[in-house]
Amino acid sequence: MAVGPVRRYDPDRRQRIIDAAIRVVGAKGIAGLSHRTVAAEADVPLGSTTYHFATLDDLLVAALRQANEGFAETVAASPALADPQADLAGALAALLGEFLGADRGRAELEYDLYLAALRRPALRPVAAEWCESVAAALAERTDPVTARALVAVMDGISLQVLLTDTPYDEAYAHEVLGRVLAPAPGRPV
Repeated sequence: MAVGPVRRYDPDRRQRIIDAAIRVVGAKGIAGLSHRTVAAEADVPLGSTTYHFATLDDLLVAALRQANEGFAETVAASPALADPQADLAGALAALLGEFLGADRGRAELEYDLYLAALRRPALRPVAAEWCESVAAALAERTDPVTARALVAVMDGISLQVLLTDTPYDEAYAHEVLGRVLAPAPGRPV
């Protein structure tokens, strides 16, 4: 009786492949990502990467989704969202500072994956999910339009800091976010 190849039980393989893809993008950029580089980084057979992720876009979607979860969850868990008396602009400025200051390489990686959606349409829904999840969390304290504006401002500030290699200015972020939250003259609150 012929015995086929022994399959190793490896329930974490898919996750290891995603983690490896994130490390490859962090080290080599999107251009350095291939099934082969990810398989080597994850220490799995090449066929495992293509089994779990038929295309590189599939792999990038999983990596972007994982990378985006952290900040969205942090915003949603902020005590400032539950307390209508809390300084929301200050809390968001502090969260942004933590995101940009904790691990700048990680922030650059997350934006590298996020901006890859410009050239890879398959990533656009995931980028939109991130924007919507953060905006939905912020809408608990403000209206949906203002929540989306806050997301846009935080994105803009983050990109300016990362692209110009300037230090994060929390006081500036607090001021700008506060202006977005301030009621317009003549508009009811």
